[in-house]
Amino acid sequence: MGWWQLNADTLARSRFVLSSFAETFASLKLLHAGVGAHPGEQEWLRDHLPGYRRQLAADPVTGALVRAALGRSWIADFVCPTQTDRESFEETVARVRTAPPAAARANLMVSLAGPLPAALERDDLPERAARLLEYVWEETVRPSWERRRRVLEADVVARTAQVSQGGWAAVLDALRPGRTRWLGENRLQVNLHEYPPREISGAELLFMPVTPGAGWVSWEEPDRYAMIYPCSGVLADPGGRAVPESLGTLLGASRAEVLVLLGSPMSTSQLTAVTGQGLGSVGRHLKVLRDAGLVERRRAGRSVLYSRTAAGEVVVEAAAGA
Repeated sequence: MGWWQLNADTLARSRFVLSSFAETFASLKLLHAGVGAHPGEQEWLRDHLPGYRRQLAADPVTGALVRAALGRSWIADFVCPTQTDRESFEETVARVRTAPPAAARANLMVSLAGPLPAALERDDLPERAARLLEYVWEETVRPSWERRRRVLEADVVARTAQVSQGGWAAVLDALRPGRTRWLGENRLQVNLHEYPPREISGAELLFMPVTPGAGWVSWEEPDRYAMIYPCSGVLADPGGRAVPESLGTLLGASRAEVLVLLGSPMSTSQLTAVTGQGLGSVGRHLKVLRDAGLVERRRAGRSVLYSRTAAGEVVVEAAAGA
């Protein structure tokens, strides 16, 4: 397994960051795999996979570059720099574009775990990678970025609440279950690969959620390290949050959306982030739903979480089956 050694101060200073670049790279990985993990991803692939494949069919060199860069168990470093919260998508892509060609080829040999194909023995690989990332951003991510950003914000709210309730160990264990784990003795397991441990004490440690079901680690040695992880399923899958028409007619579309989302406990801040409704509107919906016995609330640390009652479950399930 791969793990990082870090001191308590590094973990205490770590933070969650939203990254448009990480979201774009995760979307590239999903397009490359071509298989969605849930209805939301499957619908997105139906909309965007044909165009992506046409793009690569017209440019076989870039197609070979993507296959090499994503590798079997390692991602070529130059294609996934760590975006900070002080850097725009364009600035991060500029770092891909200006990567030294020799370093890019060396990165690809690592990701391939072998020699470079003859078609990739060229100096324009960073430019090709940057152009492809710009295509994925402009055509497949940017049009839905505001919705994605709200979902990612909601995930960060939930993880931050978990830190205050159960400490960092519980949060780290849940980022990518089975892959990430707090090992104790200041050791953080980051993946299942048998790579040498890294000492990152004193560095900036970032946690970045993405909506596709992807995860990886990246770094700008020795100053910055990041763990990219998939946000929670109820947030990531828009199809799983569809409001039955009959329920919308009964309760009103906005209130019904809140009830549907509460299949998993959420705070008012999360609901506001995901739905795009105002905080006051969400609060009024929650009061009506609580008064009707469809929603209950409980305190978890400093947060108040809302969830459906048994009666609320019956109402949603009946509407979904109607």
